[in-house]
Formats: sequence, C-alpha cells, structure tokens
Amino acid sequence: MFWQRCIMQIPNLKISDLIAKVPIVQGGMGVGVSLSSLAGSVAKNGGIGVISGVEIGFNEPDYFLNKKEANLRSLKRHIKKAKKISNGGIVGINLMTVLNNFEELVKESIKEKIDIIFSGAGLPLGLPKLTKGSNTKIVPIISSAKAAKIICKNWDKKYDIIPDAIVVEGPKAGGHLGFKKEDLNDKNINLVNIVKDVVNIIKPFETKYNKSIPIIAGGGVYDGKDIGNLLIAGASGVQLGTRFVATKECDASEKFKKNFINCKSDDIVIIKSPVGMIGRAISNKFLNSVSSQDKTPKRCIANCLKPCIPSKAPYCIAEALINAQKGNMDDGFAFAGANAYKVNKIIPVKTLINNLMEETTYYLKNH
Repeated sequence: MFWQRCIMQIPNLKISDLIAKVPIVQGGMGVGVSLSSLAGSVAKNGGIGVISGVEIGFNEPDYFLNKKEANLRSLKRHIKKAKKISNGGIVGINLMTVLNNFEELVKESIKEKIDIIFSGAGLPLGLPKLTKGSNTKIVPIISSAKAAKIICKNWDKKYDIIPDAIVVEGPKAGGHLGFKKEDLNDKNINLVNIVKDVVNIIKPFETKYNKSIPIIAGGGVYDGKDIGNLLIAGASGVQLGTRFVATKECDASEKFKKNFINCKSDDIVIIKSPVGMIGRAISNKFLNSVSSQDKTPKRCIANCLKPCIPSKAPYCIAEALINAQKGNMDDGFAFAGANAYKVNKIIPVKTLINNLMEETTYYLKNH
C-alpha cells in the first residue's frame, strides 16, 4: 500500500505500552452499532476497535427478564469474540459514566482483560479506583480543556496517576454532545482549537509524571485532510464513528447503514434527547413525530441511564436505538456525525482504513 511505503509520515498511536500501527480509534457506538465484529475488524487492521457497552445484551433471549445478567454475559462474549477477530490487535470498550451499571461493566471488562476503557458522558473521576492493579488503560472522553484539567487534577491528587490518553470530541460529533446548542454555530469552538487548548493544559501533568498523554481527536473527522490537520494541531490520533457505520463489518443492520448512504446534508439535525442533552442524528419520521409531540411517555424498557426520568421522557431512547440497530427505523433513529451525508457506499473496514491512510499521507506530504 502507498501509505505503508510512506509510513514515516504517519506516526503510530502509542497509549502507554500499547502501540496501534494506525492512529485511528473507531468510536464506540451504541446501542449495538459497534460490537465485536466491527471492533475486532478495526483492531485486526491496525487501528483501535471499540465495543459499545450500552445495553450490550439487547439480543440475549432473556434480556427483558434478566437484563443485568444478559448485559454482563453479552459483554464477556463480545470482548472474547472481538479479541479473537483482532488477531492480537487492540480492543477497547466505551462505557459511559451515566450508565446505571457502570461499575459492574468496568469490573467485568477488566476481568476479560480489555485493553482500554473509554469513558465519557460525564467526568469519570472514580474510574482509577475501579481499574487499580490491572493492565487496562483508562481514557476519558471530554469536550473541553477545562474538563481535561479537572480530570487530570483529580486523578493526580486522589490516585497519583494521569490518563493514559484523552479523547477530545468536538461539536461535529454524532450522538450526545458535550456542548450547548448555541455553541454549535460558534466558529471559534472547533475541534482543532479544542485540541490545541487541551495539549497546552495537560503539559504540567505530563512534565510531573514524565509521561505523554496522547490526544485522540474526534467529531466530524471524515477524510485524510481532517486527519492530517488534527495531527498537525497536536493530536496523536483520531476517532471516527460515522465512517465505520458504512462498513461491511459494522454490527448494525443493512437498513441502518443505508440511512447513512441515503441521507442528505439537510437530514442531519440537532435533537433534544430524552435524557436532557442535545444530540446529532439523521432526521426521519420517528424524530419528526417526537418533535411534533405525537409521542407520549411510556414504560422504560432498560433503566439504563441515570439522568433519564421515564415518566417525563417522550420515548425510551434505549428502545428507539435498539429498534434502529435492527432496521426498524419507523420506531427508532440513528445518531450520526455532521458529515454523515458524505458517505456514499458500504466498504470493508480494511479498505476504509487503507483509503484514509493514503489520503492522510498525501496531505501531510504536501503541507
């Protein structure tokens, strides 16, 4: 491959003693969009594959009867399967701090020797306590330099450690966003600027521990130009979610993937989630009925997120995302990044990664 001949242009992504040949992290996408098939395939091809731990047991036959057991059983199964597919590659798991079973899932993931735990949707201040004594790396997901400083100060003071890496998600990401709605149109609040701010804010902690904290930049990253600009800005790697949905190995249904292939730029909308946060998704009949207030509060099927108040929610977000994953888009929807409308075909993971690396190599050679 062309990019492999020019590998000196693109650095490996080093997270402590883990080395990914390709500086790409596949974002964790729930419910069930990134499970063992996608995560394992990304890891096999040199990147870091990430399983989403959100209601991971939704396909288990006893999910509605024994949700806790179903989720833990499925978690173990998918980690084992992803590691087998990866053939020695790096496999991580995304566990949101707002999950009601967050601590249990962290502990179970460590037992299965997961390589990395990525954690956002809140500040994972207590995560080091759960991973102490393990070889699992811990990587918080944040959206500002302020959040990065809070985490570093807290972990330094309480646990005498700093993050193994930090994922910085910008305002163009898909899913729930760590920004106010009015910030999304502020040109000064962009991923490159946030990365630069985070790089500066963590320097004192890197100096104290004589250890680098790699920055992984995500949110609207689409092609080699985007990757190149972020590497130049100081990121050590990038995180992509949307691009990996349109791959043959993605765990979601074909109907789910075709939503990305068929959507237009006007279809990418900002919604208000039942958990009180804003998010970016692909508009459809389901979301239109929500915005027109046709939906009424209903029974919670999952009790998955701490901030959710089922009696006030217009719909159960877990149920909607599970429906969508299975292809029932009339009763669900897909979260997506700002550039989802650019996706025009479904390709293998290997092809996508090779294309991205060739584009990045070309861009870096000419800038």
